Amino acid sequence: MIVKPRIRGFVCITAHPKGCEAKVRQEIAVAQAAKKVGGPKKVLVIGSSTGYGLSTRIASAFSHDAATLGVFFERPSIKGKPASAGWYNSVAFEKAAHEAGLYAKSINGDAFSDEIKAQTIETIKADLGQVDLVVYSLASPRRTDPKTGETYRSVLKPIGESFTNRTLDTDKDEVSEVTIEPASVEEVAHTVKVMGGEDWELWMDALDAAGVLAPGAKSVAYSYIGPEITWPVYTNGTIGQAKKDVERAAAAITAKHKCSAYVAVNKAVVTQASSAIPVVPLYISILFKVMKAKGTHEDCIEQMVRLLNERLYGDDLQLDSVGRIRVDDWEMDPDVQQAVADIWPSIRSETLNAESDYLGYQNNFLALFGFGLPGVNYDEDVEVEVDLPSAG
Repeated sequence: MIVKPRIRGFVCITAHPKGCEAKVRQEIAVAQAAKKVGGPKKVLVIGSSTGYGLSTRIASAFSHDAATLGVFFERPSIKGKPASAGWYNSVAFEKAAHEAGLYAKSINGDAFSDEIKAQTIETIKADLGQVDLVVYSLASPRRTDPKTGETYRSVLKPIGESFTNRTLDTDKDEVSEVTIEPASVEEVAHTVKVMGGEDWELWMDALDAAGVLAPGAKSVAYSYIGPEITWPVYTNGTIGQAKKDVERAAAAITAKHKCSAYVAVNKAVVTQASSAIPVVPLYISILFKVMKAKGTHEDCIEQMVRLLNERLYGDDLQLDSVGRIRVDDWEMDPDVQQAVADIWPSIRSETLNAESDYLGYQNNFLALFGFGLPGVNYDEDVEVEVDLPSAG
C-alpha cells in the first residue's frame, strides 16, 4: 500500500516501514563514525523502540559492537494497516545489527509486567549469560501494578496552581496561549506510579536476583530539566515529581545492588513524548534555531553517543551537585538560554519561521514516523506487514 502521514494532534497515526529504516540507518551511520573501545558489551534496553531508548541501543551496538536485547510494547501490522513506528524501527535495527554480525533480539510486551521481566531474564540466561548495562527508557501513559493489578494513569499538569504560557499549535501552525489546570493530589501520585522509579527498581531487583547482572554493571535512566519557562508544566509539575522519584531510585539501586545506577539529564529533542508537552514544541523550535547557529545542535543519537563515549564509559562522568549526568550542558549554556529568552516574548505566528526553526521541528517530527527521509519513494507501494527478525 502507499503510506502517507496522517496526523492527529501531536501524534502521527501512520508510519512508513522504509522511511523508518532510512532513519535508523542515518543514526547507525552517526554511531559508526564514533567507534570506541571499552564500552558496554551486553546491553539490555527497556524501552528500546523510539527516542532516546532506540538511540542508546544503536550507539551501544554500532559504536561499541555490543550485543543488545530490547524490550518494548509496539503494534505490529494488523489486517493490512501499518505497524507503529517503533515496530518498524526495531525491525530495521535488528536487520542492520544482524548484517553487521551483532547479536540483537527483541521482546514485545508490557515491560511493567512480571511476565515480560521473566521472559527477558530467561533470554539473557540463554543467550548472554549476564548484561553489563541496563538502560531504562520507558515513557507510558499508564501502568498496571503487577502486584495489585491496579492501573494508574499519568498526567502532564502543573502542581498547586494553573499555568498559562505561550505554546505552539502544530495543527494550525500558530503561536497561542495555553492554560493548564493543576493536578489533584491523586493525579500526582498516579503519575509517580507510572513514570517514577518504582518499575526501574523492580527490574533491577529481578535481574540481580536471577544472577544476570554482571559484576560492576551500570544502569541509566533518563530525565529532563529544561529552562524556567517549562518548569511549571514539567520540572515542577507532575512529570517532574516522577523524575525526582527516578533520582531516588537511582540511589536506592546503587545502594542495594552491586552496580552503579545513574540518571542522565538529556537535551530537549523532538520525540513522541516531548511533542505532547504544552509549551515544549515552541521552545524546541526556538532552541533548534539558536543551537544550530552556534553549531552545538544534537539529536537523540548524537546525545547518546556522547553519553556513552564521554560520560558512562569516558574519563569523567561530570556529575552535577545531586549526582546526575548532564548531557543537556550545551542546551543549558547561559548564552543559548539567553538567546532563547530574548526571542520567546516576541515570537508570533507571523514570525514563527523567521524567529525559530519550526521547519526543522516539523521535519524531525515527521521523521519519527519515517516520513520526509531522503532516498525514500513515498509514492510507491510498500509492504506494511514486516516481521521482527528475532521473532522468527
